[in-house]
Amino acid sequence: MEPPPTPLKFGYGTNGFTHHRLDAVLGILADLGYDGVALTLDHVHLDPYAEDLSQRLTALARSLNRYGLDVTVETGAPYLLDPRGKHLPTLMAQTDGRRTDLLRRAVRIAADLGSPTVHLCSGPAPDGLSEADAFKRLADGLATVLETAERYGVALAFEPEPYMLVDTVERCLRLAELLGGHELFGITLDIGHAHCVEERPVLECVRLAAPRLLNVQIEDMRRGIHQHLEFGAGEIDFPPVLAELRTLGHRGLVSVEIQGGALDAPEVARRSIEFLRAAVA
Repeated sequence: MEPPPTPLKFGYGTNGFTHHRLDAVLGILADLGYDGVALTLDHVHLDPYAEDLSQRLTALARSLNRYGLDVTVETGAPYLLDPRGKHLPTLMAQTDGRRTDLLRRAVRIAADLGSPTVHLCSGPAPDGLSEADAFKRLADGLATVLETAERYGVALAFEPEPYMLVDTVERCLRLAELLGGHELFGITLDIGHAHCVEERPVLECVRLAAPRLLNVQIEDMRRGIHQHLEFGAGEIDFPPVLAELRTLGHRGLVSVEIQGGALDAPEVARRSIEFLRAAVA
């Protein structure tokens, strides 16, 4: 008799709660029955450059334990390093080490909070740089960050992001090859992004990413339009996607990412978890 499929663990991204204090976010998510939180490092909830970061991390670790929430650390805040340049500087163009420093900080923060992963993405390729050189620079930068990841036992969960250098699962796997198949380099698959830009169907993207899949982000989306929508407002058929994740034995968080719902965040979070439970059932 085959064992039952692995239950999925649902999380919610703090970038969808930018008008709430972090402890309030955790309490709301726990009350709604979420299993975890995708914590974006930013000035809003947890500034990785705060002078009292150590104290904040101690308090946050206690709160996560009190609410019984898993956590994954995310570094996708668009203007954290450059208030005028979205997702800049990248590992491909940095001249002062700011992106490397942020990612290393994120790894240490993840270790302190008990997060097994740090989420990251490539950012846009610099103008005038060939694709081969861009991939090489990105891989060289990641190799440096992986040295810190090895020290702390935290994996890098790389997300293909629309309109960035690494925008598909296939290109993410190309990056993994350049890193020698490092065991601490994995994938964060965003289901909406896959529907938005991938040539292959979403289920094929899930299967292609499966050997390195660490985290999943989820929201609805329309083909060719990078806009995170509530479930049912886009084009994605979610029950087969969630069933495939269960069949593959995915153990990481499946985190809702609807940044545009911050003004109505508690209700968006409630509607989202109810939709996902029904889609699984």
